[in-house]
Amino acid sequence: MTTELLEIEPGELRFVFELKKQSSCLVQLGNKADQYIAFKVKTTSPKKYCVRPNIGIIKPEETCDFTVTMQAQRTAPPDMQCKDKFLIQSTVVPFGATEDDITSDMFAKDSGKYIEEKKLKVVLISPPSSPVLLPVNGDMKQDPSNEITVQKDRVPSGVENIPPPLRVSAEVKGLEPAQDMREDRTDEAIVPRHVENVGDTKPAKDDEQLNLTKDSEELESRLSIMDSKLREAEVTIMKLKEERRINTQEKDLLKKELVGGVEEENQYERSSGWLSTTVCLHGCSYQCGSWILYSSVREKTACVG
Repeated sequence: MTTELLEIEPGELRFVFELKKQSSCLVQLGNKADQYIAFKVKTTSPKKYCVRPNIGIIKPEETCDFTVTMQAQRTAPPDMQCKDKFLIQSTVVPFGATEDDITSDMFAKDSGKYIEEKKLKVVLISPPSSPVLLPVNGDMKQDPSNEITVQKDRVPSGVENIPPPLRVSAEVKGLEPAQDMREDRTDEAIVPRHVENVGDTKPAKDDEQLNLTKDSEELESRLSIMDSKLREAEVTIMKLKEERRINTQEKDLLKKELVGGVEEENQYERSSGWLSTTVCLHGCSYQCGSWILYSSVREKTACVG
């Protein structure tokens, strides 16, 4: 079979290499045949990479993606050259096959089936923020443009390659102040803009602060009013309770005095032989321990007379 089964994009695995950081690469497989295709991914460094998924079934005219993740590395390879490789095997499987039907025997070369194999190499890329490395005499050297920038920001230390102050040429003396003046002008141009922006935002902040202050003052006044009302209510409740207690005591005392007076009167009448003539407002008289109508008392008094 000369027909190509799979189309692989991209043709190589490119990883952004950073020490102690993982990096991933996405690979897309396209089925160019009119049959079901099973694939399997292998690598020369299985402990260094993680492939998900490493096997699968691709239907006709469809695609399937898998992700290769390079584990975090503690050391960089020499000259950023990686010798790791990946092998993608593919073969035709019966119509309707699933991933559960895939076995290792499907990709065995001695099975008599056509096994398509494609190799992908690994390419390591430096992160965009890192300095550009250029090979010079077999050694990795930094790009001169970046090196100049670093040297401008670096403060010189020691006396290495520093000429005496008296030997500095007049041209150099003239250039240094010009550079400082440009920097000062840029600063002068930036500062007023910044001040104007801050000035525009100050009124809004002041208004918000005033509103917050007013709201807090209103809340405090309301709380103080509520506290005073609560205190007045508590004082009123305490007064009412005290008055109720005093009234109860007076009532109990009157009851005791009334009962005691009645008993003394009854004892006196019994000792003297007279009947009690205690009369209430309803026309009743209390005699001999019981209340009777006052009319009946008058009749009995008349009979005795």
